Amino acid sequence: MRYRIFGQKTGLKVSELALGTGMFGTAFGYGARPDEVRDILRGYAEAGGNFIDTADNYQLGESETLIGEFVAPHRDDFIIASKYSRGAVAAPSLAVLGNSRKVMVQSVEASLKRLKTDRIDFYFVHMDDGVTPVDEIARGLDDLVRAGKIVYGGLSNFPAWRVATAAKTADLRGWAPIAAIQIEYSLIQRTTERELLPMAEGFGLGVMGWSPLGGGLLTGKYRKGEKGRATDLKGSVLHDDPARNAPVLDVLTAIAEELDSNPGRVAIAWVKARGVLPVIGPRTRAQLDDNLAAATLRLNDDQLRRLDEITSVPLGYPNELLTAAEQRAIMTGNRWDQIDFPKRTVA
Repeated sequence: MRYRIFGQKTGLKVSELALGTGMFGTAFGYGARPDEVRDILRGYAEAGGNFIDTADNYQLGESETLIGEFVAPHRDDFIIASKYSRGAVAAPSLAVLGNSRKVMVQSVEASLKRLKTDRIDFYFVHMDDGVTPVDEIARGLDDLVRAGKIVYGGLSNFPAWRVATAAKTADLRGWAPIAAIQIEYSLIQRTTERELLPMAEGFGLGVMGWSPLGGGLLTGKYRKGEKGRATDLKGSVLHDDPARNAPVLDVLTAIAEELDSNPGRVAIAWVKARGVLPVIGPRTRAQLDDNLAAATLRLNDDQLRRLDEITSVPLGYPNELLTAAEQRAIMTGNRWDQIDFPKRTVA
């Protein structure tokens, strides 16, 4: 496993694949039992993985508990990320839901106990509630950093304008920075390229991409009649559109054959090649080992181009206006080819 510096707001050296743990536990009625979880964590650590991503509501807290039991003896060797906002019980009351400072404070304390640690390395607000002021969120994260409860703060599943407001507010007021975002990103979910990824690049934020396999759709296993989240955890797979996904799987399969690999590994390698940190989410040790093989997979320019073309999404206004050839000519006096523009991770 190779390593990278995570964003421009931290000096963290993180492994090139993060381990997502939404399937750690069985409280949802689908997931990995404790012995399988330990085997996955052991395999990830032995491969050099050091970035474990969880949340308080994953398997109703069971994920954090299982991670805490495994990591405790070697806590400093791992970077642990967790999240709050959605509650850690089956039927949470309103008082434990959302982004407010109250929910933040009580949630971090509960997560610290389950994780058996004195601090959480990366603490994300799991999902925008649409009502909590961003300065309350940013100041709350700053308070937790100053109290030593967390090391870095970030936002997950927030619109770009809310992230940008929080990041700039924290910067102007001298608070701990908003250091990273988590977004869904895969070959079948590229709408994040319209605003979120350019915004993250502009603010120097680290980017974690969850569901790089589209809930397992990009492995091609459902074509073979196999079971998985799409069949056994209804509602957890967001882009199950066979007609739309079929051409993508055709190209993935062709490229996998060229590389003597498989579609799932190619899909993960594509996310990594786009500058986003893939968060793999295995349920079994076999799935983990298969996902880890993506770390050594390198896609050439032609393979990347084919995948980009078959999965491209309209960037919408104003992006399409600003990148139109005639507009570029006007703004550059027809000297577009004479200007050295900064290279961007995502086009």
